[in-house]
Amino acid sequence: MIITKMALPRRTFLRGMGATLALPLLDAMVPALPGLSTTARAATTGVTRLGFVYCPNGTYLPNFHPKTVGTGFEMTPVLRPLEPFRDEMVVISGLSNKGAETQSEGGGVHTRVHTAWLSGVRPKKTEGADIEAGTSIDQIAAAEIGKDSPLMSLQLSLDHENIVGSCENGYSCVYQHTYSWKTPTTPMPMESNPRAVFERLFGEGGTPDERAARLETDRSVLDLAMEDMARLQRRLGVRDRVMVDEYLGAVRDVEQRIQRAERQSRESPAPIAEPPVGVPDSFDEHAKLMFDLEVLAFQADVTRVVTFQMSRELNGRAYPWIGVPEGHHAVSHHQMDPVKIAQGTKINAYHMSLFARFVEKMKNTPDGDGSLLDHTLLLYGTGMGDSDHHTPVDLPAVLVGGGGTITRGRHIRYPLHTPFTNLGLTLLHKVGVERESVADSTGLLTDL
Repeated sequence: MIITKMALPRRTFLRGMGATLALPLLDAMVPALPGLSTTARAATTGVTRLGFVYCPNGTYLPNFHPKTVGTGFEMTPVLRPLEPFRDEMVVISGLSNKGAETQSEGGGVHTRVHTAWLSGVRPKKTEGADIEAGTSIDQIAAAEIGKDSPLMSLQLSLDHENIVGSCENGYSCVYQHTYSWKTPTTPMPMESNPRAVFERLFGEGGTPDERAARLETDRSVLDLAMEDMARLQRRLGVRDRVMVDEYLGAVRDVEQRIQRAERQSRESPAPIAEPPVGVPDSFDEHAKLMFDLEVLAFQADVTRVVTFQMSRELNGRAYPWIGVPEGHHAVSHHQMDPVKIAQGTKINAYHMSLFARFVEKMKNTPDGDGSLLDHTLLLYGTGMGDSDHHTPVDLPAVLVGGGGTITRGRHIRYPLHTPFTNLGLTLLHKVGVERESVADSTGLLTDL
């Protein structure tokens, strides 16, 4: 590329009829001035992102937490899918969430552990509209690192049932729909329809009739922006053109998978009440599609904070394709039955394998002076420790990515009942959000 004092704006979009396509970070977006140091150049490209992935119903802790601390820990059955990324991760144990404890009212633990996971605040027990919890870590971060991005944050889920009323022991179902809270009284809804997510990221959409016409002709948002794209390509160097081609290929692949899912929904011979348009019939494909959308959202810098709900608490989904025909919630109450423990571990490891595939894509996607994974901190975990005891104690947690912001390749065991919010507070500081405390936090995890 010819050195020039001119650079493309970081917020460069391809525009067409009803479509706006953000671009990934390119060399042409970096001021390639003579004498610009590597450090200064990295400072112009570095974008810090946060991603959170929640799995429900706890786990059998010996199959999650390694027995040894430090480096060289063994990969337990649940962690094994992350083996290729051992040097990119930190396993954390010993943390607990006081805001989700049972106290006097007994039931409702699934609701509390889910709602308090990123806030540390016990939700108000109500079946009405007067819901109240706490502002979650993702939204505290989004208010700072997301304020300059098109979407301050993105919330994704693989559950699309719209349950209302009371879901557990007098708690509103709203608490189970999301663990992301913008304010103590403002839950952030999670989207499960890939088409809706895609249009939020890349399409202005136009009128409903225009969107329907586009779907009928299978016309891509890329096709709608071809003229703008042709003008852009003439301004790019060879490396940038290759990166743009690869990125647009990934966008087209995701869009085509969504279109196939929509056709399957329309052509299904079985009667479906309110068909989930754009949601694949297969849970496996749905999960992969939503994770791929998250990669695209980060790559195009449409958003810098994403929360992902693998499944809701109390979810009874069976997983016969991995050899577990029983429901997840049922097998989580294992009562030390080795068969149920094995089944629950299979589900946990399968969820981890979907996450590992996402991590691989993040690692293989260039971003500035490294990869998306280098510039993103990902937290994977659950709000419940041991699934049989249903307590928010010794929570399973794995941090992946983040480049030099954390010392990776380790298992760290903290004293039992160390506040989980200490981890949340630490993540905020890692992405440049200075805050003295969050809920019951007692300080930073300085050894991360």
